[in-house]
Amino acid sequence: MAPMGDDGIETVRAMLGAKARPVGWLERRARIAEVGGAWPLADDIELETVDAGGVPAEWSRAPGVGTAGVLLFLHGGGYCSGSLASHRTMAAEAGRAAGLPTLAVDYRLAPEHPFPAATDDAATAWEWLLAEGHRPDEIIVGGDSAGGGLSLALWQRLVRSGRSGPAGLWLVSPWTDLTLSGASIDDNDAVDALLHRPYLEELATAYVPPDVARDDPRVSPLFADLAGLPPTLVHVGTDETLLDDAVRLVRAAALAGADVRFHVFPRMIHAFPLWNAVLAEARRALAEFGDFARARLR
Repeated sequence: MAPMGDDGIETVRAMLGAKARPVGWLERRARIAEVGGAWPLADDIELETVDAGGVPAEWSRAPGVGTAGVLLFLHGGGYCSGSLASHRTMAAEAGRAAGLPTLAVDYRLAPEHPFPAATDDAATAWEWLLAEGHRPDEIIVGGDSAGGGLSLALWQRLVRSGRSGPAGLWLVSPWTDLTLSGASIDDNDAVDALLHRPYLEELATAYVPPDVARDDPRVSPLFADLAGLPPTLVHVGTDETLLDDAVRLVRAAALAGADVRFHVFPRMIHAFPLWNAVLAEARRALAEFGDFARARLR
């Protein structure tokens, strides 16, 4: 836990800065697993590996979670890293807060598997949940960073095909604009502990094929028609280069008539609920998500 008198953020910043930035996809994937798992999973979480229609996935269940609803969780990592291991604590504790089992999806990563592989895998996991007997209005979809963008992409895909979407969306530090036009990318460069323009450019290049425009709503949901968006909760920190990706999305959603709720957490960094073991604000965000999910599934 964080030292007495510390809100935890300096502890997390120190952990993130303890090693030089990794180089190459393999090192980056190992590093995000390391920092995401810096504090262990709670002993009372039950894990179950499953094959979700051909997509690797993992159930996490806290004691006493219900069976009527599900959190479908899509991890962050810029579409190029992140895994079940790196985001296990965030996914499990979000489920605990909401009283739901969480199905975390280990979707394929770029550059080996560029768009639309991740969206295809998210859609496959969605269909698997339906085949398992869960109705769309019993499913909350959420994730952080690229997982937030992927949650929006899944909703768009369902809407375009005339299907029912989820009961709600939870978007944490969502990456919504792969054109990198948000002013906060430069304005917050000095305070962001994780993401900077050159790295974001590398991620976007790896994920988006040459024949797909960066402002295509399927990869940059900021530019989507957000009419009909389900109730959505957006969490972001003030110290993120991607702050404006959330701000502009919320504005666009509100103008489209969506029920969107927005909470900006002072001093918090990108994907801060990952470190809920030491960040009080992360636990506050999870509790707020729990209230949101319960209201959606009541």
